[in-house]
Amino acid sequence: MAVSKETSSSPGKVALICGVTGLVGKELARTLSAKPRWKVYGVARKPDDLIIQSPNYNFISCDLLDPLKTFEKLSCLQDVTHIFWVTWVSQFPLDSQECCDQNKTMMSNLLNAILPVAKSLKHVSLQTGTKHYVSLYDPILYGNEIRYYDEESPRVEEGCNFYYALEDLLKERLSGKVAWSVHRPGMILGSSQKTIYNVMGCLSVYGAICKHLGLPFVFGGVKQCWEQVYVDIADARLVAEQHIWASTNDALSTSDGEAFNAINGPRFTWKEIWPSLGAKFGVEVPPPEEIFSPSFTFSAFMADKGNVWDDIVEKEGLCRTKVGDLANWEFMDILFRCPAKMLASRKKVDRLGFTMTYETLDSILYWIDCMRNERLIP
Repeated sequence: MAVSKETSSSPGKVALICGVTGLVGKELARTLSAKPRWKVYGVARKPDDLIIQSPNYNFISCDLLDPLKTFEKLSCLQDVTHIFWVTWVSQFPLDSQECCDQNKTMMSNLLNAILPVAKSLKHVSLQTGTKHYVSLYDPILYGNEIRYYDEESPRVEEGCNFYYALEDLLKERLSGKVAWSVHRPGMILGSSQKTIYNVMGCLSVYGAICKHLGLPFVFGGVKQCWEQVYVDIADARLVAEQHIWASTNDALSTSDGEAFNAINGPRFTWKEIWPSLGAKFGVEVPPPEEIFSPSFTFSAFMADKGNVWDDIVEKEGLCRTKVGDLANWEFMDILFRCPAKMLASRKKVDRLGFTMTYETLDSILYWIDCMRNERLIP
């Protein structure tokens, strides 16, 4: 992977990570805090659960939706050189005007507090996702065709995608002044108690409950999603490194903004990796003829399992969490019954020198171990 080299004579860098308790925010904080000549401010609304033994890391509790609090807590950060925006607010449905307006307001509050004082600001790195290329209201989404999206693929007209609003806001506020980039990961794998679409939390809680109750580890989706490539994976470690690569690489810096897809690279099918997941969780994977169940949905199956998870947490001495802290069953139903194949190209980052890749199974097994080490799962 091509990255900028830092020398003892290079000036110090100061990161402001908005969304530091999320999947990628945690990895950014860990990685940058360990680098020489980096200072890190981590911002989140909820309490910080990171264990970073570094004097270079500083946590700031702040609700970025509150303009007065945001200005009060962040306008003193005159030394910030790099902003990493890896957060969003999910109060309203995706593709709604309310969701669009609220996320734009949150970023506006941050920029209003930081831009007037951070005179050495070099780069703003925005994270969105490959949903940039689709709308929930687009009828094409519900076909069965394969679509490979690159960074130049046009925006869709249906709905109100808040990703567009954030990009447009950066273009308006930073054009000709500060370099910025946007990163569009696929489905992110990582460890967090504060992420609404957390596939690792879903898989791990499901596996633990199946083991606890002696139930088979059925796929719980449709045959097409089992046998075919339907979704791209983005390891949180890779996404964090790509943010850093783009924001510290002078050859890529442009105040007009530069977009990069962020995906693992090698593609996968659930059929290929499901037996290894079952072995990792210590559960029985049913034979092929029983792996599907037309009546099975995660949201229905898990509706009455909250007490089961409480029992597991108590028995195993885990961190005190509720099922909803780690898992989103409606999300799992959509993921395993996805109506279309939405796949992105990573040719651009490969060509420009970012060559980090991960095999999906390796990523999943790594993050299961991380969640176990953090005592989130048994």
